[in-house]
Amino acid sequence: MTAPESTSLEVERSYDVREDTPVPDWSALPGVAAVGDAEVRELDARYLDTEDVRLARAGIALRRRSGGPDEGWHVKVSVAEGRREHHWPLDGDDVPAGAAELLEPWGTPPFSPLARIRNRRIAYALRDADGGLVAEMVDDHVTALAARTGRVQRWREWEVELGPAAPADRTERDAFFAAVEQLVRDAGGLPAASDSKLARTLG
Repeated sequence: MTAPESTSLEVERSYDVREDTPVPDWSALPGVAAVGDAEVRELDARYLDTEDVRLARAGIALRRRSGGPDEGWHVKVSVAEGRREHHWPLDGDDVPAGAAELLEPWGTPPFSPLARIRNRRIAYALRDADGGLVAEMVDDHVTALAARTGRVQRWREWEVELGPAAPADRTERDAFFAAVEQLVRDAGGLPAASDSKLARTLG
């Protein structure tokens, strides 16, 4: 199998917020000493699947995304801790051979358009006293098209994803996310009703 360029584990939480919901002071979170400047990213993600949607039904996402620091081809697999993401460079419109091989247990080509999700993302680095990245918080303004039904949706959500300097202990991580949720609720937000943007797009 052709190895991906990189593989990572995403541990994150998502929250539904209104367009006028104010962004909290994330420096109030445990272990966060500083919040970085806002970084704007224009993301355009195109999701593919088999005709009978085998990947989505198995909790798998295959996407080609342009924009942002991790643009490229991604295969995201749901696991107990979060999502395992496999990444290949953005090199043309064809699914990388390694990605197709990785997906074989769940579905095989041809893969056809499933959804397009465009996102104006505003990212903030949440850092500890030593400058380590505890988490990244992103403020997402999303326009999503379900390619096979033509349905278009727009919404805003926040995501908080743990970074390399996040607590290693499970109890401390749970406490960190509990503090995040409290800040979100105080601002008027709620935990996301869908477990991913793709799931929300497909309904």
